[in-house]
Amino acid sequence: MNPLKLAVILACAVMSANAQQIQVSQQNKTIAISTSDDASALADTAVITVGFSTWGKDQDSTYASASKTSNAVFSALTAAGVPKAAITSTGQRLSPIDPNSDDDKTRYAQGLRFAFNQTWQITVPAPQAATALHVAIASGANNSGDIQWQLKNDGALQAEAAGKALQHAREIASQMAQGLGAKLGALVYASNQTPPRGIFANMGFGNVELNTESASMETRVKNLAPLAIAPERITKSATVYAVFAIE
Repeated sequence: MNPLKLAVILACAVMSANAQQIQVSQQNKTIAISTSDDASALADTAVITVGFSTWGKDQDSTYASASKTSNAVFSALTAAGVPKAAITSTGQRLSPIDPNSDDDKTRYAQGLRFAFNQTWQITVPAPQAATALHVAIASGANNSGDIQWQLKNDGALQAEAAGKALQHAREIASQMAQGLGAKLGALVYASNQTPPRGIFANMGFGNVELNTESASMETRVKNLAPLAIAPERITKSATVYAVFAIE
């Protein structure tokens, strides 16, 4: 078959397939718009990485010291009001020190032979992030601080972005219709494409109230103030393809 004839047949087939979705003809005049917009809000949830590192002269003493610190951090957090369900263990490791490692040469020379590292992730309302981190560090979590900011309901923010994009599309279509000497009619078709922001879960644990007034907390934190921490502003984007009738 002639290549040019085949190309014409394929083009007609594509036009026919598209016509099944959106009918464009003398009787159905339309304007198609593709536009994007976004919406943003302050994060209402904080997922904080909390952990500690400790070293010892032998395996047993290193593990004993790590166990003491581990339980002290966990107990401090729960005593402060963080639910156990909001605390997730993400790593714990007991290992020999490498005498050839630049980081451990000094420790090895001091007679230290083992290292222990443990980390958790704790999920709290954003306004409580500084206090929760403060409690953990004051209890021995000497390797802490990373925070992932999240929204409990990011779907609402996504819907807001899509609504703004659709309104933007309507405004552009109206201007185009005026330029054609026509009047913008009803929306006849729309699709929403939402680009991914990245990995983050929607986690919520209700209203968590952190308490640093207990006797066990007071002796650790009475002379310290929590860090000044501000939540991240989260942005969601939406791309809308909209087709409007014109009259």
